[in-house]
Amino acid sequence: MVGQKQVPILQKDDSRYMPESMDIVHYVDKLDGKPLLTGKRSPAIEEWLRKVNGYANKLLLPRFAKSAFDEFSTPAARKYFVDKKEASAGNFADLLAHSDGLIKNISDDLRALDKLIVKPNAVNGELSEDDIQLFPLLRNLTLVAGINWPSRVADYRDNMAKQTQINLLSSMAI
Repeated sequence: MVGQKQVPILQKDDSRYMPESMDIVHYVDKLDGKPLLTGKRSPAIEEWLRKVNGYANKLLLPRFAKSAFDEFSTPAARKYFVDKKEASAGNFADLLAHSDGLIKNISDDLRALDKLIVKPNAVNGELSEDDIQLFPLLRNLTLVAGINWPSRVADYRDNMAKQTQINLLSSMAI
């Protein structure tokens, strides 16, 4: 469709394909002429995301591989994921064994994020691209047992889960 193996891909009404995630978000947001993502981005949130995204996969990828996601319904699918991701992130068993330091780091970083949250229904006070970037990361982090969630971060995470009707992963935490 777009010359490479990737998701997501959106086929628009004019039969053209849109492969870039944030382009899809903005396109869908504006479809009805009443966009929801009207808030401005926060440089502080962008910097926080950049910092945490630099190491979060070392916590998340090994836990994704052990979790009961539909994407891994066959041994071959799970093996493909593990082989591909271990090549870039490192051995999953080693990463799991060294989680304690990263859990402390993310707990510290979540305390810093706590001070940046303006409202529990929109990180900057009005829905923005920051919410599209932040909520999925926070949801994924619910897969990690032992994280200390500051109250404003937990309220934001829980409220966004409710608004989007997307379940958190706490019940599968490792």
